[in-house]
Amino acid sequence: MKSKVQFALVGAATLGLAACASVAHSDTVRYADPITVQDVLDAQQEWGEGIVAISKVHTDRGDYKTRATQHINDLYAYGMTDVMFKPTLAADDQFREDFDQALSYFIGRPGTEDNGFAISGWTDVRWENDAIYTDSDSAVAMGNYYFDKADGSETKVEYTFHYVRDEDGDLVINLHHSSLPYSPT
Repeated sequence: MKSKVQFALVGAATLGLAACASVAHSDTVRYADPITVQDVLDAQQEWGEGIVAISKVHTDRGDYKTRATQHINDLYAYGMTDVMFKPTLAADDQFREDFDQALSYFIGRPGTEDNGFAISGWTDVRWENDAIYTDSDSAVAMGNYYFDKADGSETKVEYTFHYVRDEDGDLVINLHHSSLPYSPT
């Protein structure tokens, strides 16, 4: 029974991945080398290091807006294809369809719910992948990531990221959904 359920789940995930790839990425260039699990792991590491770098630049009173802009431009598919971004701490403006909305979430904007997730003093980001699925043009990863602060506190967040290749062949995010784990009341 378990193998039938696993087969059905893998099949459903594969169909979902194929649908995401064909809808959101159909007009982009195909590359000879398929996306690998290692490509995803490298992209995750780069994303985590970027969040830590934004926090550090902010803590050091540097130009964190420029660093966050670089992070978004390098790692998200804004301007290339539609991006579906549902940040962790967003309730009023749940979905961030464009660059400016993503930047607001990462560095904050007065008069909004955005307090600046990426300038919250993070010192490390650690990933625990539940699964990574890849094909020639896209990949999806789901699991938990953990954000550490200098005081030793850690925040656990659930995530799903979908990746496509940009014009240089680098992985960029075209779906980012994250949320805090369920907490019974």
